[in-house]
Amino acid sequence: MLEEKFVQLIAGEAGVRPEQVHSVVDLLGGGATIPFIARYRKDATGNLDETKLEIISDRRDYYASLADRRASILSTLVKQEQLTDELRQAIENCVDKTTLEDLYLPFKKAKRTKATVAREKGLTPLADFIWAQDSSGQSVEEFAATFVRPEKAVLSVAEAIEGASHILAELVSTDIDARRLVRDRMLKQGAITAHPTKNCEGKVTKFEAYYQFSEPVEKIPSHRYLAVHRGVREGFLRMELAVDDATLISELTSRWLKSPDSAFAAVIRAIVEDAYNRLLRPSIENEVIAVVAERADEEAIRVFRENARNLLLSAPAGAISVIGVDPGMKTGCKLAVVDNTGAFIESATIFPSPPQNDVEGAEAVLMALMAKYNVQAIAIGNGTGSREVSRFVKQTLAKIPSTGAFWVFVNEAGASIYSASKLAREEFPHLDVTIRGAISIARRLQDPLAELVKIEPRHIGVGQYQHDVNQRSLRDGLHRSVVSCVNAVGVELNTASVQLLNYVSGVHADIAKNIVEWRMQHGGFKNRQQLMDVSGIGPKVFEQCAGFLRVANGENVLDSTSIHPEAYPVVERIAESLGLAPRELVDKPESLDGIDLSAFATESIGRLALGDIHNELLKRGRDPRTEFKIPKFLEGVDSVQDLEEGMEIEGVVTNVTDFGAFVDIGVHQDGLVHLSELANRFVQDPRDVVKVGEIVKVKVIKVDKALPRISLSIKALLPPPEPRHAHPHPRRHRPASGETRQAPQTAGGASDAAAPREGTGQQRPPRRDRPQRQEGGGGGEDARSRRPRPDQRPAAQADGDRRPQGQRPRRREKEQDAALRGAVRSGGKQHHQTGDKSRTFGDGGGLLNTQLADQLAALKNKLGG
Repeated sequence: MLEEKFVQLIAGEAGVRPEQVHSVVDLLGGGATIPFIARYRKDATGNLDETKLEIISDRRDYYASLADRRASILSTLVKQEQLTDELRQAIENCVDKTTLEDLYLPFKKAKRTKATVAREKGLTPLADFIWAQDSSGQSVEEFAATFVRPEKAVLSVAEAIEGASHILAELVSTDIDARRLVRDRMLKQGAITAHPTKNCEGKVTKFEAYYQFSEPVEKIPSHRYLAVHRGVREGFLRMELAVDDATLISELTSRWLKSPDSAFAAVIRAIVEDAYNRLLRPSIENEVIAVVAERADEEAIRVFRENARNLLLSAPAGAISVIGVDPGMKTGCKLAVVDNTGAFIESATIFPSPPQNDVEGAEAVLMALMAKYNVQAIAIGNGTGSREVSRFVKQTLAKIPSTGAFWVFVNEAGASIYSASKLAREEFPHLDVTIRGAISIARRLQDPLAELVKIEPRHIGVGQYQHDVNQRSLRDGLHRSVVSCVNAVGVELNTASVQLLNYVSGVHADIAKNIVEWRMQHGGFKNRQQLMDVSGIGPKVFEQCAGFLRVANGENVLDSTSIHPEAYPVVERIAESLGLAPRELVDKPESLDGIDLSAFATESIGRLALGDIHNELLKRGRDPRTEFKIPKFLEGVDSVQDLEEGMEIEGVVTNVTDFGAFVDIGVHQDGLVHLSELANRFVQDPRDVVKVGEIVKVKVIKVDKALPRISLSIKALLPPPEPRHAHPHPRRHRPASGETRQAPQTAGGASDAAAPREGTGQQRPPRRDRPQRQEGGGGGEDARSRRPRPDQRPAAQADGDRRPQGQRPRRREKEQDAALRGAVRSGGKQHHQTGDKSRTFGDGGGLLNTQLADQLAALKNKLGG
């Protein structure tokens, strides 16, 4: 049972009412899945969507883990006989893991430290004497002399004082208030900095733009932190956390120094400084870096999940016969024919490209296959050689226009991984891996969701730094997205693969296999109720999965809808009130016009559930995916060399990143629609404007045929925004004599005058590389205090970007983003570390970003383009 204070906290974090949290927690505790709760328990939760449900679920797990850890700590402290009433209350009132661990830290059994050694030498009384700072008695040196004991390896007064200082330094480093002060200061005023490693100093590398990098901890964007982290991991960069160390040491000293003029002042200052530099700063710095890393991971994973969702929900071409083409040069192009159910029929290899150039032979093979199997579409994988193959296919189809067949590029990311997988070997044991890849490409056109679930989601190639983020979090997040997509679309029980069934609510791998085995043994399912005959499916599993599994042309027409079997009695009552059978009600949805469904509500089927039932009856088995469309590429434009500025063309969005969207326009080099060219308004997040798989119309605004690089614009084809009413420019305030003129605002919203000057305390810690990553939480405020040093502060951006004041990216940020696109390849070039074929995407900017485009070009030349 979740404590009430945690329920209140979750309600605030999720922006919902406490009673909604109680309902969701109870449902989750009863074994309900998020898709089931979102679809079939709207009345219980107040119509919470999956995003809110995920937040509640995650925070429930967090606070449950916190409660378990709290109980463990209390038990340990009781056994150690160190639990006071005050400490117990502090621990029981704790609502975050960081504070809980801070409270426990002084009592935690640690490894052997300098303080441990000093205590073993009997120096604790000397430490107590120094900490008491009583000037009325002996001096530190006089009292320390009584602890000089050669038999305990204390050979001098200095050694005695040093040992006592180690005890006190540990005391300072474990003080909860001291840790909170340093942590808050680093989160709110610290800066993530990067510098070249010794081996890279003065050298041109792909991370050169980050050699003098500095960004406030609370503002650093996910993609820039991950780029720096990659530079550290690859040995090009050192990452450090800069903060005003001198001020922190001074503030900490004032907490314990009773009198600045006392004889103890020097030793107290030395103790605090040692505690800060040796113990406190490194520990808290690791925590803060973990906070930034976790925050960056969360954002990158969010981007990946959103792109993956859009790709998974791409419009299916449907039940048509398709030839899948896996392009190849020397080894030839592999063709695989699949029928309208996705079943493999026949394969062939053709050589229309150099060095063989057997165009006539390839044409004969392709035409024969199309005629033999009435092929309606040709799906060409977008890997190496696809440009030449598409030109050949286009010419061939032009000779047989009566077929009405079309061709289209299909994103083949992950296809080679599938073709070499155990699943593919089991399905097609006697086929070559390239033929398996061609089959997958063809099936992706028919139903992207059903085919893409066969590979690990992180291999589908629509992410940002997917190899740099926490892999467990990435897998968990992507799994949730796939589950959400599969259940949103629904699954045909009699045709779905084991892999697709595995993502259905309440179904796991063993149950999915059992469903397929039962289907094969009994010739298919005639109704949903037969699921109860499948091994592993009981009442609870049936409740969770039944509504998402469809039976087309079964015994009960309602089994072909998303209406849950628990609601069938309600539908029957509705039909009966209209003098109809349920099948007639489904066939005549207009009969529902004007009916008041509230009269049919039950304890479990409320107003919101009735609304969903009504919508489903009006349009049975609706598919949430969009209608399939073929992008209309310009005739005669087959390569970058054919492009000219000013051309208007349709394309498909292949990837969306923080700096824009990449679009396939049929020339085998994706163009970039920069953030500033997405709309005629300020765009904070490109995903608010476009999504992966969407067909968009773009204008070519710049093309570099040598690199090659294509810059596109959506904004250029939009109607101009309505003119704003002119306002007189406000007269600037002239400062009076002696009054300071305010410095102009820069990118972060803070003035240059607010930045700390050299020597005022923002010190750099000792050099060290930081390849390790940890996990943690977030924080931040106070724009004035978080500015980096003047020598690290980037210059303001030129006037080309039409962003609102205070949100214009700085020039250094633009250079770093340029390096990011060229070196890190988050959206420009996707390099699948698994050996999958790479797809090359172009980069570029907009008309308002020519300077950025030139920087990109220069950087690409440095990198070998």
